[in-house]
Amino acid sequence: MDFRQLRYFVALYEEGHVGRAAERLCLSQPALSQQIRQLEQKLDVNLFQRTGKKLLPTLAAQTLYSHALVLLDGLERAQEAMRAFRGQSPRHLAVGVLQTVNASIVPLLLERLRQAQPQLIVRIYELSGIEIERRLLTGNLDVGIGFLPPRQPGLHSLPLYEDELQLVIAPQHPLKEFKKVSLAQAAELPMLLLGEEFRVRQIWQEQLALLGRRPQVRAELNHMAGILDSLPHSDLATVLPGRARQLHANQGLLWKPLSEPRVPLKVGLVFRDAQRQQATLELLRSLLDGLSAPAREAGWPLA
Repeated sequence: MDFRQLRYFVALYEEGHVGRAAERLCLSQPALSQQIRQLEQKLDVNLFQRTGKKLLPTLAAQTLYSHALVLLDGLERAQEAMRAFRGQSPRHLAVGVLQTVNASIVPLLLERLRQAQPQLIVRIYELSGIEIERRLLTGNLDVGIGFLPPRQPGLHSLPLYEDELQLVIAPQHPLKEFKKVSLAQAAELPMLLLGEEFRVRQIWQEQLALLGRRPQVRAELNHMAGILDSLPHSDLATVLPGRARQLHANQGLLWKPLSEPRVPLKVGLVFRDAQRQQATLELLRSLLDGLSAPAREAGWPLA
């Protein structure tokens, strides 16, 4: 058993699908399957069982997975320590980003990273908040960018900027003349929303729950761009971070601030090990200086 096979095993265990795991590893499906078979032969156990199209881990796989995470994390720490000892910067950086903040951060981040550290290979993954936190805990991401605070114990955060949730409607919507829309008014509207796994949706539901309301969901899509493309052709509304407006202004949609109360959003870096990742965090914060300045002026501490 070697570390390469352990990485392959962890990817397959977490994805539950050979195709998705192979894509994540930048590996062909036959090559991945062969490596898993070799690992099973070395260990003399079956790690996965097929049930229809699903790939289910055995009890042996569950046990191996818990040990594999510790081993791979230890290997990564050792490699980073040796690079630091030699005065070298990390060569790879895996960042998970919420799609609702992706477009307002990633282009700027990629360009500044390229200029600051041209040797660095950056991998950006657009994920839900739940998936970002899960991958941070399993060591498959170095840093996440999402809404604060993180939900999982063991994760920490560093604020970048503030935003707020806004109501988005088509130009012909009955509320088109309103400058602001109260939370109570918005609660009555039929909605086209992101799925429940998305943090924006969760925040919206939490706010309505404080009023004793539930969202009036008429349709769901799993991508923000699809929602914005659909709104002009319907009488539905949605809620999204206000910062997304500057990136999707060409649809002619109307973005209305929510009031009574406002729904503030804090966006920042999410990570697992502040001490080990200090250099990376400082680099990212400095590169996103235009976004993070308001947070620093507010005096927010490292959470």
